[in-house]
Order: sequence, then structure tokens, then C-alpha cells
Amino acid sequence: MKNKADVKKTKVKKKPKSKASEVFIKEGMNLREAADILGIKSKDLIEKLAEKGFALSVNDLISEPITDHISQELDLQVKMISVEKEIQQRAESKPEEMIPRPPVVTIMGHVDHGKTTLLDAIRESNLVGKESGGITQHVGAYQVLHKNRAVTFIDTPGHEAFTQLRARGAKLTDIVVLVVAADDGVMPQTREAINHAKAADVPIMVAINKTDKKEADIDKTKQQLSKEGLLVEDWGGDIISVDISAKEKANLDELQEMILLLSDVLEIKANPNVKAHGVILEARLDTQKGPIATVIIQHGTLSQGEAFISGTCYGKIRALFDEKGKPLKKAVPSLPVEVLGFSEVPSAGDIFQVTSDLDQAKQIAQYRLSRLKKEQPVRPERLTLDELFKKIEQEEIKELPLLIKADVQGSVDTLMDILPSLSTDQVKITIVHSATGNITESDVLLASASNAIILAYNIKPSQKVIDLANEEKVEIRPYTVIYHLTEDLKKALKGLLEPVIKETYLGKAEIRRIFKVPRAGMIAGCFVVDGKITRKAEARVIRNDEVIHQGRISSLKHLKDNVAEVTKDSECGIGLEKFSDIQEGDIIEAFVSEKIKPE
Repeated sequence: MKNKADVKKTKVKKKPKSKASEVFIKEGMNLREAADILGIKSKDLIEKLAEKGFALSVNDLISEPITDHISQELDLQVKMISVEKEIQQRAESKPEEMIPRPPVVTIMGHVDHGKTTLLDAIRESNLVGKESGGITQHVGAYQVLHKNRAVTFIDTPGHEAFTQLRARGAKLTDIVVLVVAADDGVMPQTREAINHAKAADVPIMVAINKTDKKEADIDKTKQQLSKEGLLVEDWGGDIISVDISAKEKANLDELQEMILLLSDVLEIKANPNVKAHGVILEARLDTQKGPIATVIIQHGTLSQGEAFISGTCYGKIRALFDEKGKPLKKAVPSLPVEVLGFSEVPSAGDIFQVTSDLDQAKQIAQYRLSRLKKEQPVRPERLTLDELFKKIEQEEIKELPLLIKADVQGSVDTLMDILPSLSTDQVKITIVHSATGNITESDVLLASASNAIILAYNIKPSQKVIDLANEEKVEIRPYTVIYHLTEDLKKALKGLLEPVIKETYLGKAEIRRIFKVPRAGMIAGCFVVDGKITRKAEARVIRNDEVIHQGRISSLKHLKDNVAEVTKDSECGIGLEKFSDIQEGDIIEAFVSEKIKPE
């Protein structure tokens, strides 16, 4: 970090005599503070920036476009750095100050494989007397002691939440414990959990649960895990595996010992000599206390009364509470705490950073808000097949991650066999996840975190999933013929991709009555529940969340009149081209499609 002494004071017309190639200006600094770091006079900097069209005073905040112009004028690499990034870099730049901290562990796995039972068993085993019977958990994480060493467990609501944190750039989890039931083996959500953990690049260890049951087959479970790329240690691999029974509380000590052993191998450490830095796990609005957030500190020590910034929120810590609601004065690394004092409810995954004072926190928050008002949030660039060849030419890509969803397992198996073989010398095709069934929001978030393309075979994503995919900039490619899918991939790898069909959602209507009209056939008496229905649109009929027909709208009436469109909260009559098998309660979803040529 540059300071005033690093650069000799001089007028702007002369280049600074510093040999340093980079100078960092902290986010939220005003022009006077920036000039101080650069070692030049404020008025000289103001004059030069005015020549470039920036009318600034000494109290105006420095933005990234301004730092670009300062770089040109001073022949220096002047860069804007967030206060969080600066603290993290400072914390990790001094290995001699780093000390071991408790590992943060997330337990994942298939539904009914015993995740909740295991979490409860571990937690109860660390409580004594009257507390063991009635556990009150106030935050989404808690800490237990094993042989005088602490372990923090995150009680995440699901894989989606885990991946959302990852997609926002939050590296919160140190270890994932994958729970697999010995009587059930590897199941769809087990595979999903494995893929989410791999996408987040988090070490995995396995807890084979329900070993007390007669149907338990531990060897079969380990064999299934090996097929998913998790070869356990006693089979010659490097994945730690512990056979447990959460119900009987068997081998829980061994499991915790293995967690601590793995954390020692990983050398999980924190720097206590910096301002507290952590991640928001979850947040809510309490009607009496105001905005509250659960924070896990990663560096430094958090104390009551300190000012902080988190995204566009800021505040001063009014109170700290542990998992049982007990007031705390301080919070050390890896300890989950509830924090009171936010200006508004923050977002899960946002970085939590202590600042010098409340004025600095408020200044940074205002700067971020002003940026949000002026520009769209910057999202990481996502990969599409249309962009693939361009990136190959620029040597920016060596791997193409794909996520496969299909109607039946046979199709999944076929695609899993075929697609990796299409890899070339330039690009390796990898499958980050594959499963049968409709595309879920969890799939989209996994694709977002992995920068993967979703291939949908013989299935149609819901509008909710399409909207999330658009928001996350994830491409979903639908196919009904495997040949077309493989040909598209081959063409994309060679830069010969044909135009793609872009679908735009219009609206949907619920069928409430059915009329038989002479010469017109069956007419659906509908109520438009969302968006609009237009006469020239295409439509699909959805029954019990399954698409049973797709075609064109042949007629559209409002009352007795033919109309071009009908909007939300209106009644209408809809005729469908070459389809009459409609029922009351069916949903008609309208959309338009167009061919889009690759750029």
C-alpha cells in the first residue's frame, strides 16, 4: 500500500519520481486524500482533471474513471481498491502473523440421509445437563468443542444457498462433509451436493450414515462414490471417510477428529492483527431490533461499538449475540455471531468489513449507492456457445463446462458417454452435473458458479428458471435430438455455429371454461394471470407442470370481438392450432421466438 512517504511531493506537470509501478487508492477516498497518497497538491490535481472534463472539489469522491486519467497524467498505475480487498490483502500478506482458526464446515447430502440428525447429534453431544434437552438456535451456524478445539458448522438450508454464496464470490466454507446413507447409497441430491462442492473448490470428506441399519451396505456405497470421483482412503484414494450412525451417536468423535485433522492439513488460518473481516451468512428484519445479520469473521476480532460496511449497508455495532442469544463483547475468527446495528438488511454473501469510523463507512456506502444509480451492476461474463470460438482463437478458454438435464436416465447416460469424447486439442469438455428431471433454480446457480452451459434434452424450463438464468447470464440450450446437440457442440468448437432460437416469454392464462364452437372447434375460456397473450404468438399447454402441447394460437377473442392482444387480469377466448385436448385448470403460456445469428 502506497502512502505519503512513498512518492515525493511534486507538481503535476512533472512526473513523480517514485519507482513504484502501482499506487492504490481506497474506495470512498475523496480527492484531497488521494492527492495526499500520490504526494501532489490538491489544486494541481483539480486543474489537470478539469482539463479532462472533471469538475471536482477536494471533498468529491474519486471514481475509477478518474483514477484512469490520473494514471495517464502521472505515468503510474493508479488503481481503485475496495476497503475489503485492502484488508484481506494486508491480512494474508504477512504469513508470520497468521494463526490457526477453527474450520468452518458445511454438511450436505441427499434428503433423508440424516444431515439434520447428524447436526443435532453433534450439537447435543457438546451440551451438558438441562441444555441438552432443549436447543434453541438463533443463527444459521453454531460452534462446538471437541477436545478443547472448536469447529463451526453451517446449518445451510440447501445447496442453492451454498452456491449463491459461492456465486457472489464468498469463500465461507473450509470443508464440506457429505452425508450418504449406507442403506440408500448415492442419490440425485448426493450427486448435486458433490458437484456444488467441486464447483466451489471446497475439500470434501464423507460421513457414511445409518450404518446401524440391517440394509446398510458400506462397500456398495463406497463403490458408488468412486463412480462420482470420490475414492475413499481405504480404497486407495485421498477422500477421508467415516462410518457413523447419527441416530445412535456412533463414531461422532472420530468424525470430528477427522475434521480437525483435515483442517490441520489445510492449514486454516486467520490474521488477528487487522480490522475484522468476514461474510454475511444470512440476514433478516426484526420488528423490534431492526436489521440483523449472522456474520462469520474470517480475519481480525469484532468488537462492540465498531463501525462497519457491508455492500451498500453500513452501521455501528450496537450488540453481538452468540447462537444461544447470549450477549458478547467480542467475536473471534470462525465464531458465528448475530450483529445488530445495520442501516438496512444486507445480502447473504456480502463481505462484512470493519472501518476506521462511522463517517468512513457512510462515505463508502454512499459512493457505492451512487455507482449503482449510474450503472448496471457488473456481472461476471458468462460463456455461451456463440462466444466459444472467439475465446478459443484468443486462447482465453481451455475448458467447456456443461450441465446436463434430460427427461430419462438413458438419455443422461448417452450424453455422458458422447459429450466428453467431443473434446479437442484446444478445449476439454467437462460435465459439472447431470441428472434427470426439469431444470431447477439450483441447476442455474450451479451453472453460474461453474460458468457452465446448461444442455436441456427433451425438457422445457419453467419461466421462473428462465428468468433466473437471464439474471445470472447462464445459457440454456434446449434440444430434442441428440444429433443436433452434438452437431452444435462440434460446430461451436470449430466456430461454425448456426443461428440459435431466442424465446421471449409474453404471458400466461388459466383455462377456466371450455366451449365447443361450430367450425372453430374447442375454445378455451381463459383468465390472463400474467403478462399478455397476443394473436400471433406461439403457445404451450401446461398440465401438472408438464408441457403437453406446443403450437400456434389460431384465434383470440375478448368478449365477442377478435383482438390482437389481451392483458393481465382480463378474460379471453383462445383457440389453438391443431389441438383440442384441453382441460379446465390447464395453463396456456404464450411466447414468441426468433432466430439470432452469432456475432
